[in-house]
Amino acid sequence: MRRAISGSAATATATATAPPPEPEPLRTEFAFELPRGYVDGSGTVHRDGVMRLATARDELVPLRDDRVRENSAYLSVVLISRVITRLGTIEDVHPGVVEDLFASDLAFLQDFYRRINAEGHTRASVTCPACKESFAVDLSGGGAGGGGGGRLGES
Repeated sequence: MRRAISGSAATATATATAPPPEPEPLRTEFAFELPRGYVDGSGTVHRDGVMRLATARDELVPLRDDRVRENSAYLSVVLISRVITRLGTIEDVHPGVVEDLFASDLAFLQDFYRRINAEGHTRASVTCPACKESFAVDLSGGGAGGGGGGRLGES
């Protein structure tokens, strides 16, 4: 005689035999929209853009820049200009473009930089001891700003 399997037992059996989920592919570019927008020389407003993940070189090269040596606050301008791959129709985002951003847009980009570059370092995979469900948690404890470090380029 065949015995029926209860709903929760069937679910547990299906869960136990299910293959592990595929790892998420590494995202290296992230779209954003500026709160105000960059106004170019012809008066066109550029709000949408793309920022890529920073490399170690991106954080090291600006330290050799004379403008950064004279004024450490300029570090964020150079660093942001290195990692923005597009701003509206502008594909050559250089320090001059970043200098002409509204202060609120620069602050937005600094925060965005921190968040996308701290991701991977502040998230951990955990398993609930009660239900055995796996999920990711944010360990930064810093809210939307991500990891530690007070200035852009610091961890």
